[in-house]
Amino acid sequence: MSLEVPYIPSLDSTATGKAIRSVFSMIEAHAIASLNWKEYYYVPKVSFKIAYTDESILLYYEVFEKHIRAAYLHNNEPVYRDSCVEFFISFDGSNYYNFEFNCIGTMLSAYGSQIMEKRQLASQDRIGSIYRDTNIHATPNGVQWDLVANIPFSVFKEDSINSLKARECLANFYKCGDDLPIPHFLSWAPIDHPKPNFHLPAFFGKLHFAS
Repeated sequence: MSLEVPYIPSLDSTATGKAIRSVFSMIEAHAIASLNWKEYYYVPKVSFKIAYTDESILLYYEVFEKHIRAAYLHNNEPVYRDSCVEFFISFDGSNYYNFEFNCIGTMLSAYGSQIMEKRQLASQDRIGSIYRDTNIHATPNGVQWDLVANIPFSVFKEDSINSLKARECLANFYKCGDDLPIPHFLSWAPIDHPKPNFHLPAFFGKLHFAS
């Protein structure tokens, strides 16, 4: 799996909801639909969009699902148990950053290898520098919600990222809901592992940042 990430020179790390959504209206969406574990059969309709600026990575997720849950209100709580979308990215092929957002924008983030005991939670200041905005709407068949995020390069302190132009890295995008009435674990790039586990950089796809 691979995709090219478009460059948006008109925005920066201070861009917020309306401006980000306006840009994403012209950018291709990608499905998060890999059903890696058949016992978790439910597949909500989920897509993501990604772009980048001179200062940040921009994300947009759109979700249609039967149920939502938003029990966690404080950053670095286990938001993956709620209605959750996630973005994992690695610049060295081994260590990676995880960004996990529930449907009201509460966030969990950490950095390190796939050995969970060695991963370091992001500070509240670092998480606070990441802009998030969500919309939630009831539909006849469930709930539609979306999330935009603006992740400044300053968040990637361990890699000292100043520019992503023409750079290639590894990443994956996810949708989960461990404690929802119908638990599910979907990914963009497929995962070949016997049990649900998103922390496997060997199965990340490739991102090519446009020059």
